[in-house]
Amino acid sequence: MASEGFQFKQFFVAHDRCAMKVGTDGVLLGAWAPIDFNISSFTNFRILDAGTGSGLIAMMLAQRFQQAQIDAIDIDEAAVDQAADNFRSSPWSERLHAYCAKLQEWQGCYNLVVSNPPYFQNSLKNPDKARELARHTDTLSYTELLRHSAQLLREEGRLSLILPAETEEEVCTLAAKEGFVLTRVTRVYSKESKPARRILLAFEKSTSRHDGITTSRHLVPIEDTLVLEDDKSGRSAAYREITKDFYL
Repeated sequence: MASEGFQFKQFFVAHDRCAMKVGTDGVLLGAWAPIDFNISSFTNFRILDAGTGSGLIAMMLAQRFQQAQIDAIDIDEAAVDQAADNFRSSPWSERLHAYCAKLQEWQGCYNLVVSNPPYFQNSLKNPDKARELARHTDTLSYTELLRHSAQLLREEGRLSLILPAETEEEVCTLAAKEGFVLTRVTRVYSKESKPARRILLAFEKSTSRHDGITTSRHLVPIEDTLVLEDDKSGRSAAYREITKDFYL
Protein backbone atom coordinates (compact mmCIF):
# COMPACT_ATOMS: atom_id res chain seq x y z
CA MET A 1 0.00 0.00 0.00
CA ALA A 2 1.36 3.43 -0.92
CA SER A 3 2.18 5.81 1.93
CA GLU A 4 -0.19 8.63 2.73
CA GLY A 5 1.28 11.74 1.18
CA PHE A 6 1.37 14.29 -1.61
CA GLN A 7 2.76 13.98 -5.12
CA PHE A 8 4.58 16.98 -6.56
CA LYS A 9 6.04 17.26 -10.05
CA GLN A 10 9.51 16.00 -9.12
CA PHE A 11 9.08 14.30 -5.74
CA PHE A 12 6.66 12.57 -3.38
CA VAL A 13 6.18 13.58 0.27
CA ALA A 14 4.95 10.85 2.59
CA HIS A 15 3.55 12.35 5.80
CA ASP A 16 1.65 9.58 7.58
CA ARG A 17 4.13 9.59 10.50
CA CYS A 18 4.22 13.40 10.82
CA ALA A 19 2.13 15.45 13.23
CA MET A 20 1.80 18.24 10.67
CA LYS A 21 0.80 17.21 7.16
CA VAL A 22 1.79 18.77 3.86
CA GLY A 23 -0.02 22.10 3.74
CA THR A 24 -0.18 25.46 2.05
CA ASP A 25 2.16 27.17 4.54
CA GLY A 26 5.07 24.87 3.80
CA VAL A 27 4.48 24.98 0.04
CA LEU A 28 4.40 28.78 0.11
CA LEU A 29 7.64 29.11 2.05
CA GLY A 30 9.44 26.54 -0.09
CA ALA A 31 8.40 28.29 -3.29
CA TRP A 32 8.86 31.86 -2.02
CA ALA A 33 12.03 31.92 0.13
CA PRO A 34 14.12 34.51 -1.74
CA ILE A 35 17.84 34.34 -2.35
CA ASP A 36 18.98 37.62 -3.86
CA PHE A 37 22.62 36.76 -4.27
CA ASN A 38 24.38 34.60 -6.84
CA ILE A 39 24.37 31.05 -5.46
CA SER A 40 26.81 29.91 -8.18
CA SER A 41 29.51 32.11 -6.64
CA PHE A 42 29.55 29.96 -3.49
CA THR A 43 31.58 26.77 -3.33
CA ASN A 44 29.70 25.51 -0.28
CA PHE A 45 26.17 26.91 -0.19
CA ARG A 46 24.33 25.58 2.85
CA ILE A 47 20.68 25.78 3.89
CA LEU A 48 19.09 24.83 7.21
CA ASP A 49 15.40 23.89 7.43
CA ALA A 50 14.48 24.31 11.10
CA GLY A 51 11.42 22.26 12.07
CA THR A 52 11.39 20.25 8.86
CA GLY A 53 8.49 17.89 9.60
CA SER A 54 8.08 15.72 6.51
CA GLY A 55 11.00 17.44 4.76
CA LEU A 56 8.74 19.24 2.27
CA ILE A 57 10.45 22.64 2.36
CA ALA A 58 13.93 21.11 2.26
CA MET A 59 13.05 19.16 -0.89
CA MET A 60 11.50 22.20 -2.56
CA LEU A 61 14.70 24.14 -1.90
CA ALA A 62 16.80 21.24 -3.18
CA GLN A 63 14.81 21.42 -6.42
CA ARG A 64 15.19 25.20 -6.66
CA PHE A 65 18.89 25.44 -5.73
CA GLN A 66 20.79 22.62 -7.36
CA GLN A 67 24.14 23.41 -5.70
CA ALA A 68 22.87 23.67 -2.13
CA GLN A 69 23.63 21.25 0.67
CA ILE A 70 20.58 21.15 2.95
CA ASP A 71 20.34 20.11 6.60
CA ALA A 72 16.85 19.53 8.03
CA ILE A 73 16.25 19.32 11.77
CA ASP A 74 13.22 18.57 13.94
CA ILE A 75 12.60 17.52 17.54
CA ASP A 76 10.00 14.90 16.50
CA GLU A 77 11.90 11.65 15.93
CA ALA A 78 9.12 10.06 13.88
CA ALA A 79 8.99 13.09 11.58
CA VAL A 80 12.77 13.04 11.15
CA ASP A 81 12.67 9.36 10.22
CA GLN A 82 9.99 10.10 7.65
CA ALA A 83 11.88 13.11 6.28
CA ALA A 84 14.97 10.93 5.91
CA ASP A 85 12.93 8.35 3.97
CA ASN A 86 11.50 11.10 1.77
CA PHE A 87 14.99 12.44 1.13
CA ARG A 88 16.31 9.01 0.13
CA SER A 89 13.46 8.64 -2.37
CA SER A 90 13.98 12.09 -3.87
CA PRO A 91 16.25 13.04 -6.82
CA TRP A 92 18.48 14.99 -4.40
CA SER A 93 19.26 12.36 -1.77
CA GLU A 94 22.98 13.17 -1.71
CA ARG A 95 22.32 16.81 -0.79
CA LEU A 96 19.60 16.36 1.84
CA HIS A 97 20.31 15.35 5.46
CA ALA A 98 17.79 14.91 8.29
CA TYR A 99 18.65 15.10 12.00
CA CYS A 100 16.67 14.85 15.23
CA ALA A 101 17.83 17.98 17.04
CA LYS A 102 16.77 21.25 18.65
CA LEU A 103 17.60 24.49 16.91
CA GLN A 104 18.81 25.83 20.27
CA GLU A 105 21.53 23.14 20.36
CA TRP A 106 22.37 22.94 16.65
CA GLN A 107 25.74 24.06 15.33
CA GLY A 108 26.78 24.94 11.81
CA CYS A 109 27.30 27.78 9.38
CA TYR A 110 24.63 28.53 6.77
CA ASN A 111 23.80 30.94 3.97
CA LEU A 112 20.06 30.51 4.44
CA VAL A 113 17.83 29.40 7.32
CA VAL A 114 14.15 28.70 6.63
CA SER A 115 11.43 27.81 9.09
CA ASN A 116 7.71 27.19 9.26
CA PRO A 117 7.88 27.32 13.05
CA PRO A 118 5.44 26.56 15.88
CA TYR A 119 3.17 29.57 16.19
CA PHE A 120 0.39 29.07 18.74
CA GLN A 121 1.36 31.04 21.86
CA ASN A 122 -1.78 31.28 24.01
CA SER A 123 -4.24 28.77 22.59
CA LEU A 124 -5.51 25.50 24.06
CA LYS A 125 -3.05 22.64 23.83
CA ASN A 126 -3.77 19.72 21.52
CA PRO A 127 -4.19 16.31 23.22
CA ASP A 128 -1.97 14.84 20.49
CA LYS A 129 1.50 15.45 21.99
CA ALA A 130 3.38 15.36 18.68
CA ARG A 131 0.94 17.78 17.07
CA GLU A 132 1.17 20.05 20.12
CA LEU A 133 4.98 20.16 19.81
CA ALA A 134 4.70 20.99 16.13
CA ARG A 135 2.18 23.80 16.63
CA HIS A 136 3.05 25.57 19.91
CA THR A 137 5.90 27.98 20.64
CA ASP A 138 6.67 26.33 24.01
CA THR A 139 9.53 24.38 22.41
CA LEU A 140 10.81 27.25 20.22
CA SER A 141 9.87 30.84 20.99
CA TYR A 142 10.19 33.54 18.35
CA THR A 143 13.11 35.06 20.30
CA GLU A 144 14.94 31.71 20.34
CA LEU A 145 14.22 31.14 16.65
CA LEU A 146 15.66 34.52 15.68
CA ARG A 147 18.61 34.44 18.06
CA HIS A 148 19.82 30.99 17.13
CA SER A 149 19.24 31.59 13.42
CA ALA A 150 21.44 34.68 13.67
CA GLN A 151 24.17 32.62 15.35
CA LEU A 152 24.02 29.98 12.60
CA LEU A 153 24.08 32.36 9.64
CA ARG A 154 27.16 33.52 7.81
CA GLU A 155 27.77 37.21 7.28
CA GLU A 156 24.90 38.64 5.19
CA GLY A 157 23.07 35.31 5.46
CA ARG A 158 19.30 35.15 4.97
CA LEU A 159 16.38 34.00 7.14
CA SER A 160 12.95 33.23 5.67
CA LEU A 161 9.84 32.50 7.74
CA ILE A 162 6.10 31.98 7.38
CA LEU A 163 4.01 33.10 10.36
CA PRO A 164 0.51 34.21 11.34
CA ALA A 165 -0.16 37.71 10.01
CA GLU A 166 -0.82 39.14 13.47
CA THR A 167 2.77 38.42 14.57
CA GLU A 168 4.39 40.73 12.00
CA GLU A 169 5.15 43.67 14.29
CA GLU A 170 6.33 41.49 17.18
CA VAL A 171 8.62 39.33 15.05
CA CYS A 172 10.10 42.25 13.11
CA THR A 173 10.88 44.06 16.38
CA LEU A 174 12.54 40.96 17.84
CA ALA A 175 14.45 40.36 14.60
CA ALA A 176 15.92 43.87 14.66
CA LYS A 177 17.22 43.24 18.18
CA GLU A 178 19.06 40.15 16.88
CA GLY A 179 20.77 42.07 14.08
CA PHE A 180 18.38 41.32 11.22
CA VAL A 181 17.12 43.73 8.57
CA LEU A 182 13.77 43.01 6.90
CA THR A 183 14.26 42.73 3.14
CA ARG A 184 10.86 41.45 1.99
CA VAL A 185 7.38 40.86 3.38
CA THR A 186 4.52 39.20 1.52
CA ARG A 187 1.11 39.34 3.19
CA VAL A 188 -0.95 36.28 2.30
CA TYR A 189 -4.74 36.40 1.93
CA SER A 190 -6.96 33.37 1.41
CA LYS A 191 -9.34 35.67 -0.54
CA GLU A 192 -9.29 39.36 -1.35
CA SER A 193 -12.32 39.97 0.87
CA LYS A 194 -10.69 38.46 3.97
CA PRO A 195 -7.93 39.75 6.29
CA ALA A 196 -4.36 38.55 5.77
CA ARG A 197 -3.86 35.13 7.38
CA ARG A 198 -0.10 34.62 6.97
CA ILE A 199 3.04 36.65 6.38
CA LEU A 200 6.16 35.57 4.55
CA LEU A 201 9.20 37.38 5.96
CA ALA A 202 12.74 37.55 4.60
CA PHE A 203 15.56 38.98 6.70
CA GLU A 204 19.24 39.63 6.09
CA LYS A 205 21.83 39.33 8.84
CA SER A 206 22.82 42.97 8.87
CA THR A 207 25.85 43.42 11.09
CA SER A 208 29.39 42.71 10.01
CA ARG A 209 32.87 43.67 11.18
CA HIS A 210 35.64 45.21 9.12
CA ASP A 211 38.85 46.35 10.78
CA GLY A 212 37.17 46.10 14.17
CA ILE A 213 34.24 48.31 13.18
CA THR A 214 30.69 46.97 13.24
CA THR A 215 28.47 48.15 10.39
CA SER A 216 24.82 47.60 9.58
CA ARG A 217 23.03 47.72 6.23
CA HIS A 218 19.77 49.63 6.08
CA LEU A 219 17.49 48.26 3.39
CA VAL A 220 14.03 49.29 2.26
CA PRO A 221 11.99 46.08 2.31
CA ILE A 222 9.97 44.95 -0.68
CA GLU A 223 6.32 44.68 0.34
CA ASP A 224 3.69 42.82 -1.64
CA THR A 225 0.61 40.65 -1.28
CA LEU A 226 -0.50 37.21 -2.41
CA VAL A 227 -4.13 36.14 -2.70
CA LEU A 228 -4.48 32.34 -2.77
CA GLU A 229 -7.99 31.89 -4.16
CA ASP A 230 -10.26 33.62 -6.62
CA ASP A 231 -14.00 33.20 -7.02
CA LYS A 232 -13.82 31.44 -10.37
CA SER A 233 -11.07 28.85 -10.59
CA GLY A 234 -9.97 28.07 -7.02
CA ARG A 235 -6.23 28.78 -6.95
CA SER A 236 -5.50 32.32 -8.05
CA ALA A 237 -3.26 33.07 -11.01
CA ALA A 238 -0.61 34.48 -8.64
CA TYR A 239 -0.65 31.35 -6.48
CA ARG A 240 -0.45 29.12 -9.56
CA GLU A 241 2.51 31.13 -10.81
CA ILE A 242 4.55 30.92 -7.60
CA THR A 243 3.93 27.14 -7.31
CA LYS A 244 4.05 26.21 -11.01
CA ASP A 245 7.32 24.25 -10.67
CA PHE A 246 5.86 22.07 -7.90
CA TYR A 247 2.13 21.38 -8.14
CA LEU A 248 0.97 18.88 -10.75
